Amino acid sequence: MKTFSASPKDVERKWYLVDATDLVLGRMAVIVADYLRGKHKAIFTPNQDCGDYVVVINADKVYMTGNKTEFKKYIHHTGFPGGLKETTAKDIMAGKNPEKIVEQAIKKMITRNPLGRKVMKKLFVYAGSENPHMAQKPEFLDIASMNIKNKKRK
Repeated sequence: MKTFSASPKDVERKWYLVDATDLVLGRMAVIVADYLRGKHKAIFTPNQDCGDYVVVINADKVYMTGNKTEFKKYIHHTGFPGGLKETTAKDIMAGKNPEKIVEQAIKKMITRNPLGRKVMKKLFVYAGSENPHMAQKPEFLDIASMNIKNKKRK
């Protein structure tokens, strides 16, 4: 028996819409990364881009467990001597780029190579509920109903 290896012409791409309101950040990021990579499909091939397009809305309402909003640090370097900058998740959520937290969480779960950069181009994250991708008729991906731990507990 021969092993099936998918080629780009075998892949059929779908569009998925994820509402991040009250979803736990890490659990949502794992599921979105799997859909971007195509691991939910039977034809998954590790060296091919088999994934689907994912649109994440309401990224500003994502939930972090514990004290992560207060103490989790996001670090970047400007490239100049002494240019190490750090910001807390709370400051990023209050600022003008709250979707950056969701993008970073998903990006760190994707392989760091040319294939990973190609896969990340299929991710679209928006802070509000408005998005320009409704013409593609995205399917709603209900992450909250997949597991009770995926949603914020009251």
